[in-house]
Amino acid sequence: MPVEFKSMNDMLAVVGEEVYVSDWLEITQDRIDKFAEATGDFQWIHVDTERAKRESPYGTTIAHGYLILSLVAKFAMENVLIHDRKSGVNYGLNKVRFMGAVRVGSRIRGRGKLAGLDKIEGGFQTTWITTVEVEAMDRPACVSESVGRMYQ
Repeated sequence: MPVEFKSMNDMLAVVGEEVYVSDWLEITQDRIDKFAEATGDFQWIHVDTERAKRESPYGTTIAHGYLILSLVAKFAMENVLIHDRKSGVNYGLNKVRFMGAVRVGSRIRGRGKLAGLDKIEGGFQTTWITTVEVEAMDRPACVSESVGRMYQ
């Protein structure tokens, strides 16, 4: 169930707090292959399962870092509902770190902390720190600080 806010103003109460923890999502080879197709990034460590078994230090294929980063938006959209929001756009990234590989078959989830909420013309600018965890791993796969704009 998403965390619901009647209005963007209601979000002011949770600035600085973790707002959501997403469900686990399995990273399949099909998802990796589709991302490779969409981006043109066919590096063997992502898409060549036989070679990855033989040559990769991970013993299998791994997800693209940018695939993992792209899922940050999915985690937020599925876990935060703002009733007076009419539209929203990604505005950019302040910082991103890829800290661990995500092996095919791994499960990941996002933890979203609302780091900032600033009024702008027509709405708000949000800053989210999202930590992408990998099940059974001590270190996250990715930590990002993303900026979005939401309009009323």
